[in-house]
Amino acid sequence: MVSISIGESTAQAAATQQVFKDTSSSYAKDAIAHLVKAGIAAGTSENTFEPKKAVTRAEFSTFAVRLLGLKPVKNNINPYNDVSMSAWYYGNVAAMTNLFILEGKSQGVFQPNASITREEAAALLVRMLKQSSKSTNLLSSTYDDAAEISDWARPYVQTVYQLGLMRGSDGKFRPHDQVTREEAAVMLDAILQKKTWSDQLKSEDQLGIQLGWQYNASTAEFRKQIEQSEANTLVPRWFFLNSSMKVTDLTDTSLVSWASATDRQVWPLLGNRSNPDLTHQMLSSSANRASVISQVTSYVKTYKLDGINVDFENVLPADREGMTAFITSLTTALHALGAVVSVDVSPDLGTDWTDAFDYAKLGAVSDYMVLMGYEEHWNGDPQAGSVASLPWVERALDTMLAEVVRAKTILALPLYTRDWSSVNPAASSWDITLAEQGTRARASGSVRRWDAELVQYVIGYNSNGTPRYIWAEDSRSLSAKVMMSGERNIAGLAYWYMGGETADVWNAISNASRFESYIF
Repeated sequence: MVSISIGESTAQAAATQQVFKDTSSSYAKDAIAHLVKAGIAAGTSENTFEPKKAVTRAEFSTFAVRLLGLKPVKNNINPYNDVSMSAWYYGNVAAMTNLFILEGKSQGVFQPNASITREEAAALLVRMLKQSSKSTNLLSSTYDDAAEISDWARPYVQTVYQLGLMRGSDGKFRPHDQVTREEAAVMLDAILQKKTWSDQLKSEDQLGIQLGWQYNASTAEFRKQIEQSEANTLVPRWFFLNSSMKVTDLTDTSLVSWASATDRQVWPLLGNRSNPDLTHQMLSSSANRASVISQVTSYVKTYKLDGINVDFENVLPADREGMTAFITSLTTALHALGAVVSVDVSPDLGTDWTDAFDYAKLGAVSDYMVLMGYEEHWNGDPQAGSVASLPWVERALDTMLAEVVRAKTILALPLYTRDWSSVNPAASSWDITLAEQGTRARASGSVRRWDAELVQYVIGYNSNGTPRYIWAEDSRSLSAKVMMSGERNIAGLAYWYMGGETADVWNAISNASRFESYIF
């Protein structure tokens, strides 16, 4: 039998009741039995648990992922140089890293087979339970060896003591002692024994709206992309303005039927192809606005659509009032059919690019505002940089939330990034998928560095003698953005574009959303 503490197995196998010949005299025998039955831990062989053996960082990652009800995430970009992507624990180590619970010893170094000290375990437990930790003077009166506890660990040790998860023995905490497998079992079982915590861990995922845009994909390809994702709201590119004020109709009814049968929503995109003059022709005329609304309403009724996603870009500042009037009337018309209106907007950076959008009024009349949280640095930008660094996205979202209620706000995240030349960024940069990004990251001679300020990797490589750079979007960077948005309790997330991602992204997003929802 393969041990799940040192090798992956199925959840069913993990939950199989095991009888160990070496736990009968262990003070942790009940905790061990409980965790094994719950599928969180397993023996080192079919009949042994080795309770006195030190628990490794890889093993603790695995226990934590299972206890928290998360999924292994096989990050397309490996966070560590000393962890093989084929290692049985890779997905668990990456999952914990994505959530900032268990990180490396240094840049790119994890030490998966190293043991965990008791003060390190204290920090891990506090992070797992999302507890705040504050340093106090209580430790000196609690433990005789308080002076031996590292300064960085003192707040964590105090917190786990107050939570009743770690107490030490004989008046000592033993901060630098290795955590044994039986000690780890007792710590983790104590979490399950607290009903308010265990109830959280049993809760169902609540992802909210998960909107996915179609791009350069056939209906069959788009459907497959949706099936492999967390997306529950489809935005196919069907309706576009043209100069005669006729709205093109590219509807594929087979997608509507499939979405309905699989309990998914369809909000087709109504676009302007970034044509400011055509958009002005429509928005500046009440008759033209009414004509377009009539056509869109007819399509929604005919095809039994759930909503419309309005994607007007490069709109002239002079059309601000017309834009608000159009969305107001469109929403009224679609509400009569039981359909919703969502409006895509760029971050408000105080430029004329967004002057046409009255965020407060559009947010008041529409059902959802979709903040396109990308293009911090754009194609043609003379300054190379991130498509969507966490600080920039956070500022953009908070600016939006100052004018639009949280229940109407959807944050769109990038499933693409950009490859930049170090010589002439404006003239030599191009969009790449996350799969293409990973290929470059793993190429011979490439280097990567985790930027803790931007919360993403910066990848460097050479192409024909020219240094090139990528500010990476991957499971780790996207997890941070998902957790940030979750803290703000918004309506959901959107993704530009479906098919640009790597498969690991969806488990990472699910984990980040689930972990952020916990209120311990």
